Parts: sequence; structure tokens; C-alpha cells
Amino acid sequence: MALFLNASLPSTSKPHHHLLRSTPSSSTSSPTPLSLFLGTNPKQNHQASQKLALSLGESVSSAALVALLSASLFFVDPALAFKGGGPYGQGVTRGQDLSGKDFSGKTLIKQDFKTSILRQANFKGAKLLGASFFDADLTGADLSDTDLRSADFSLANVTKVNLSNANLEGALVTGNTSFKGSNITGAGA
Repeated sequence: MALFLNASLPSTSKPHHHLLRSTPSSSTSSPTPLSLFLGTNPKQNHQASQKLALSLGESVSSAALVALLSASLFFVDPALAFKGGGPYGQGVTRGQDLSGKDFSGKTLIKQDFKTSILRQANFKGAKLLGASFFDADLTGADLSDTDLRSADFSLANVTKVNLSNANLEGALVTGNTSFKGSNITGAGA
């Protein structure tokens, strides 16, 4: 991008007076655009048309470059910075309201659910190795029979969550994480 910002673009605001040569017209009709460039010397006409073509080409190239740069700045997907990882695909899972979403049986290794709202979400039997639920709201979610090894639950709201038979080996729980009312029957570390 620095290359584009430091590049000097030819100015298109200067008129090309040195290329224009008007000739008196004996007819009453207005001159055609080409007649403005015609002179008496064919060699000068050829040189003037080459200069005009080069100037127009530079102007079009400059305009295309500016348009391309502008488009790339204004039409960037704002969610790119928050793409979810793992095989869930290109779907954004970070900072989203995914309440009631069904992720059951999915493989979501290292998926990023940071700051997401996952109330009543169904993760039954999902593989969530290394997934991040940092500061997420999992109230009432079903995480039964899930593989949550090395998952991060720091600052998460894990209230009334079904964690029965979940593998929580190496799971990280720091801060004010709440497991109030959660079912942890058969869950192991």
C-alpha cells in the first residue's frame, strides 16, 4: 500500500493547450472534436495525436489505479479481523450472537468463540480442542460428550451448561468464570 501512496500520478487537470490548434472554419456548423487537432502539417498532426493518446492513456491508467485503490479500501470485509478458525469454515464465530445455533457433532478445533453469545447453543458430541470461549456467554448451552481439551473458558459465563461426559483435560478457567448450576456429571480432566 505504501507503494501506491508514495507514487506520483500524472496530473489530469492541466489542459493540453499545446496540442490544440483551431483553424478558422468557413462553414457555420460547429467544428468536430477532431478538427480541433488538425493543422496544416501532417507530421505535426501525427505527433499531436500521439501525445494526446499517450496523455489519455496515462489519465485512464491513473484513474483505474485510483479506483482500484479506493475500492480495496472501502469494500474490505469488516469481519476479516474476526474470522473463526478451524473447519467450521469462513463463518465468523468471534463476537457474534450465536444463540441456539447447532454445532452438534462438528469438528471445531481451535475455533474462536471469544466474546460470543452462545446461549442455548448445541455442541453435543463436538470436537472443540483448543477452542476459545474467552468472555463468552454459554448460559444453558449443551456441551455434553464434547472434547474440550485445552479449551479456554476464562471469564466465560458457563451457567446452567450441560458438561456431562465432557473431556476437560487442560481446559483453562481463570478470572470470574461461573459454572453455577452446570451439570458436570462424568466430566473428566
